[in-house]
Amino acid sequence: MSPAERNVFLVCADPGVTRECIREIVSSGGQYQLPLAASAELARQNFRAQPPTVIFLDESAVNPDRQEETLASAVALLTEWAPVVVAAAPGMQSELAFLITSGAVDFVSRTDHFLPIVAGLLERRVRLAERAEGLIHFPGEELEGDFGEVLRHEVNNPLTGILGNAELLLARRDGLPPTAVGRLQTIAELAVRLRDTVRRLSNAWETRNDHVRSA
Repeated sequence: MSPAERNVFLVCADPGVTRECIREIVSSGGQYQLPLAASAELARQNFRAQPPTVIFLDESAVNPDRQEETLASAVALLTEWAPVVVAAAPGMQSELAFLITSGAVDFVSRTDHFLPIVAGLLERRVRLAERAEGLIHFPGEELEGDFGEVLRHEVNNPLTGILGNAELLLARRDGLPPTAVGRLQTIAELAVRLRDTVRRLSNAWETRNDHVRSA
């Protein structure tokens, strides 16, 4: 993955936070494309032209005045495309609990000096994407230890998007026909089963790898 292919998409409506985030990323030595958008919807309109490697979502990009837009709904939509690093008030972490535990989302409390943490997490996600690319196309022994984490990364991101969108629709089930509600419940249940299977497989791989290294 060349620097030109690493798109760290910044979704933020606060110009000061955007400038500081870019400064932190550049000062850390990251060589990425840094496309910008002031909202999740505007970002998603540009993803086909500039597929994101990782997304930074600042809570300033979520407008509560927009109908039915919440931080969780914005994050769930973005995870369809790439991992998301979210910066928001500490109290918002519980709203994103199922997305965070899926492994597709990192949460940073939006308090003093939070942007160096954001930059570090973005860097980690880019490196993981690079290792995934290498593991998929150029397998080698030096990458075997990363397989469990890569498995979670490559499967959980789209899976979290599926589960998140199903749950968002189920939250408005009163306006849906019973057959549609039943199908959405099936989608959500299967997504949870797949997520649990991925977790078991990746944990088993990492345990096996630990035994091999200690032998």
